[in-house]
Amino acid sequence: MTPIISATNLTVAYGKNQVIHSASFAVLEQDFVCVVGANGSGKSTLIKTILGLIKPKSGKITFGSSITRRSIGFMPQDVMIDANFPATVYEIVLSGTLGSSDSRFFYRKKDKLRAANVLAKLKIANLKNTSFSDLSGGQKQKVLLARALAATSKILILDEPSNNLDRKSRQEFYKTLKKMNADGLTIIMITHDLDAEDLIGNKIISINGGKVSCETTANFLGRYQ
Repeated sequence: MTPIISATNLTVAYGKNQVIHSASFAVLEQDFVCVVGANGSGKSTLIKTILGLIKPKSGKITFGSSITRRSIGFMPQDVMIDANFPATVYEIVLSGTLGSSDSRFFYRKKDKLRAANVLAKLKIANLKNTSFSDLSGGQKQKVLLARALAATSKILILDEPSNNLDRKSRQEFYKTLKKMNADGLTIIMITHDLDAEDLIGNKIISINGGKVSCETTANFLGRYQ
């Protein structure tokens, strides 16, 4: 199977501080990759490099023929939404279509339809007209996931999406991700959870001392747990 994202001899540095050294790995269609490593190891740096927010010192990131950076949905770790800003769930999800829109001023009919379909898919259509500030933590994460999904039907990248969720909400969130992956969505997710039940993907990218390895989840668990 042809990779949809490949890193070849990728080195990323901040000045003289080399964060990622000569990394090579491939993400295939419908992979679910968990990115793990200690705090400050370079997990977010790797994701930002994939997204084109950081330029590598050397090496490269390449995409399959059906993928561009505009076709990637991204759910960052910290999303700043003013609690006093009267944005509804629908408005926030609809804003996710802006990255792939040809117009900066108007939403197209297909954008509105996509937002509605994503709300229905995640079973939060009943929250459509609810103010974001009135939602629970678990509901907010689903809405932010919906916004990221409104940008893509191919690949989703998440930066520690379960950080602020309790155990029950986290498991429900993971169940949703696994269902989307089974339906064909490729997922890359940064996680700080190293329990076997939290490493829900089929592959692990681990970062340690600037070195990046990519292996099956079974192999990773066999070596570290």
